[in-house]
Amino acid sequence: MKSWVNKIHVGDCVALMDAMPEDSVDMIFADPPYNLQLSGDLMRPENHKKVDAVDDDWDQFDSFKVYDDFSKAWLEAARRILKPNGTLWVIGSYHNIFRVGSTLQDLGYWILNDVVWRKTNPMPNFRGRRFTNAHETMIWCSHSEKSKYRFNYDSMKALNDDLQMRSDWLLPICSGGERLKGEDGKKAHPTQKPESLLHRVIMASTEVGDVVLDPFFGTGTTGAVAKRLGRNFIGLEREDTYVEFAEARIADVKKVTDDALLDSPSKRDLPRIPFGWLVERGMLKPGTVLVDQRRRHKARVRADGTLITSDFKGSIHKVGAHVQNLPACNGWTFWHVNVEGGTIPIDVLRQQLRAELH
Repeated sequence: MKSWVNKIHVGDCVALMDAMPEDSVDMIFADPPYNLQLSGDLMRPENHKKVDAVDDDWDQFDSFKVYDDFSKAWLEAARRILKPNGTLWVIGSYHNIFRVGSTLQDLGYWILNDVVWRKTNPMPNFRGRRFTNAHETMIWCSHSEKSKYRFNYDSMKALNDDLQMRSDWLLPICSGGERLKGEDGKKAHPTQKPESLLHRVIMASTEVGDVVLDPFFGTGTTGAVAKRLGRNFIGLEREDTYVEFAEARIADVKKVTDDALLDSPSKRDLPRIPFGWLVERGMLKPGTVLVDQRRRHKARVRADGTLITSDFKGSIHKVGAHVQNLPACNGWTFWHVNVEGGTIPIDVLRQQLRAELH
């Protein structure tokens, strides 16, 4: 794989993927041709200037069947090189995403989410005959139904102000200094994606050192973000002009050097710390009173690492559930300890001990 990684390979994406080792990439992000089916030029009504649109040869297909055959070919090739627990993201508009989604399912991929990218600054509908197209759709899928795919839930929650990340993402389109342009001032690529979008995609479903492949590399947004986040990339692109822009762009990207700033460990992957260890190490002494955040319930710590109330004793989880009359409870976040007039969750102490031990 060394000859493939962190390079841009020029040529047909299907032929290139067919030449790659089987089960060799962790994630694929694909931004395939949209097959926009444009008819005639679109003009701005206020100044009669032509609107930039996707009218390149690579987006032209003779029929829906030809497009479907194309989708089937590249998705088959992609599935062969995707690791059994890997995932694939594909983005598109209403012109193509539903057809691509059908092909994905026909080939055995397992759809995990459809994510709506809501654009904060979409291009208006100049003709006034339809709603403004203010979003694109991404399909996130695993290699198969049985894949044990990676999802960095905690990182996504952290990115979203400690709330569960939803499947509608409000992000701006690529504009300003991020938009690559040629010497003539024109856009280098008509559908350049914003780095913020790829940042979220890559952070959500990969870890440091993973290999991320983009079969429609364009001007290299996927590669630039992957490099910055400590992931490896493989770019496949058939247009020499785009490759030149991508190579120059990625060369300027600086990787975050401290992997501790990039790592996205799941709480499930962290070493288990029993509550009793806090008692053994004197972080909580027997007899210490724990309360909930609102101080409505209290329990005392026992020497064996259990809690006791006036009518019940058991683990931090069982006692927390009992006092609330609930079937279950996360005792680490429910119970708090008094510290200098305030309270902190006992989970803070667990994190301190985990840091000391590891």
